[in-house]
Formats: sequence, C-alpha cells, structure tokens
Amino acid sequence: MHLQKLKSLFNYFTKGEIALWCISTVLIVLSFFIFDRENYLTLVASLIGITSLIFNAKGNPLGQFLIIIFSILYGIISFKFNYYGEMVTYLGMTAPMAVVALISWLRNPYNGNKSEVKVNRLKLKEIILLMPLTAIITFIFYYILAYFNTANLILSTISVTTSFIAVYLTFRRSAFYAIGYAANDIVLIILWILATISDISYLSVAICFVLFLINDIYGYINWSRIQKRQESDNIIHL
Repeated sequence: MHLQKLKSLFNYFTKGEIALWCISTVLIVLSFFIFDRENYLTLVASLIGITSLIFNAKGNPLGQFLIIIFSILYGIISFKFNYYGEMVTYLGMTAPMAVVALISWLRNPYNGNKSEVKVNRLKLKEIILLMPLTAIITFIFYYILAYFNTANLILSTISVTTSFIAVYLTFRRSAFYAIGYAANDIVLIILWILATISDISYLSVAICFVLFLINDIYGYINWSRIQKRQESDNIIHL
C-alpha cells in the first residue's frame, strides 16, 4: 500500500520536477554541512520550504500548508539572527496570508480536482487595487522595522513589499505569484549575503534562497502551462 502511494506520488511529478527537487535538497544539505553545521532549524526550514515550492508549482494546496510551517520556522530563525524585519514580515504577514491563500486554493479546485487549483487571470481593477495596498503596507512596515532598528532597513522594507505582492497574488491564484516570490528571493539573497560578511555560516541560507529563486521561476513557467491548459479545456467544453 505504501509502495503504491509512493509510486503514485512519483507519477504525479514529472522527471524534471523530481530532478529539480532532488538537486535542490542535496545542495541545501551540502551547503548546511559545509557552512553551518549548527543551526539545524535552518536546515529543516529550508527543506520544508523547497518542498513547498514544488507542490506550489503544481498548484497543489499542500504547498500552501507547507509555506505556513516554513514561515513560522523562518520567523524564528530571523529572530535568532536579529533580522527583525524578516521575522515581522513572515510571522505578521506571510504566514497569516498563506492561511488565507490555503483556504482560497481549497475552495477553488479545478474541475473538482483538489490537487490542482483553478488558475485565475487577474482583472485590471485588481491590479490597480494592488498598487495602493502595496504602498500602504510598505509605509506601515517601514516604520515598524525602523522601530526595531532592523539591519539593512531599506532592503528589509523592499522585502516586505515583494512579499506582500507575492502573497496577494498567491491568494488571488495568479501565475504571477511566482514572479513576486522570485523578486523577494533576490532581495533575500542580497540580505543574507550581507550577513555572511560577519558570519560565513549565513552563506547556507543565501544558497537556500538561490535555490528558491530557481524553483519559483519554474513555478511561474508551470503555472503558465497550467493556465493555458485550463483555459483550452474550458473553450472545448463551451
């Protein structure tokens, strides 16, 4: 029975997706044991995070559930490293909005298939609404981060901006959610590289986000494919 479930899981993913996940996990583990070897919570969070991305790329709500767990762990890690901006962002915004996104994905399965969300094409009014919402969130969090004397304040604020755009687009089931997360990954790569100047062990976290970036780019590519397939199916059934 367990072998049958494992076989169906492997059939669910393409060979390319399995290879992407395997290479990503191996590189995360290797970078941890080369540069860190102490903060095992970081390793666990990274493995959960990379796994969530491969499920997200398939439009599977399980990815959002794993993102919630990752956000909580990453918030704790950021607190330990005095990255209060990341802590506030992930615990105060990303995790709660991932819960909302999970509910949205579960309520909108594609043709009753609970393992694939119905991809949504954003309307112009939603895109226009996103702009002032993003500006308000950025403004509020800038002063929150400044209050906590957050390191690299401007970059941390940009991280909030990109995170909000990503989680909003995730909630709205847009393929562009992955572009939002990719932009956030780039900011985080810079932040953690800056952290390595004082402690080389942080390099493993930077490498983790490089891998997240690659997976998010794939997420956008695959969601674009899913969207085209779903829209083609709808045309056929009309």
